[in-house]
Amino acid sequence: MSREFGYCRISTARQNIERQERNIRTAFPEAVIVKEIYTGTKFQGRKELEKILDKIQTGDTIIFDSVSRMSRDAEEGFQLYEELFHKNVSLVFLKEPHINTETYKKAVMNQVVMTGDKVDLILDGVNKYLMELAREQIRIAFEQAEKEVSDLHQRTKEGIETARMNGKQIGQRKGTTYETHKAKAAKDIIRRHNRSFGGSLTDDETMKQAGISRKSFYKYKRELRSMDTICRQ
Repeated sequence: MSREFGYCRISTARQNIERQERNIRTAFPEAVIVKEIYTGTKFQGRKELEKILDKIQTGDTIIFDSVSRMSRDAEEGFQLYEELFHKNVSLVFLKEPHINTETYKKAVMNQVVMTGDKVDLILDGVNKYLMELAREQIRIAFEQAEKEVSDLHQRTKEGIETARMNGKQIGQRKGTTYETHKAKAAKDIIRRHNRSFGGSLTDDETMKQAGISRKSFYKYKRELRSMDTICRQ
């Protein structure tokens, strides 16, 4: 019995994977959804996709929201596409249906029928042209996905450089630490109420009051003491 696998991937934690899953489930409600968060470009590094490829069988289908979810490296993506096609595994790209393997298969099967005479020389050329045209469409799709990543990286790099030239601080300054509002509030409670700083609360009571773990409590306590030592110097 053939199976359907929907592969969802995001490259950063800021992206939302639910949109991809929703699109796949709308078109293939019975598909087994496999999710992956990965920062990179090569499909060899995508463990969940590798698991699908290891167990995929003839007649199975893999659904992607777009070709970029399969690979953003044009050469590797095209090689994997061809490999799966020859294994009779169907590939579906919801945003690029023109390169679905079913479309490619039709280009292979619906070739011009030979006549048995010299005209076949011309017809054979037509068939080869149709096949190459189909392959070229697939290559273009993967190349476009790769270009989008390259353009994004270039825009990000240029934006950072422009900000630096305008005197803006990019990232955290060396030697500085970032402190959340919750950490600041917890430290304030520790300093004002914990017995170690002249307050009336025990350590356990202070942790409960601040709503923090034991590990965080002792970390903040050490930081406060260190700060006091520096101030006294």
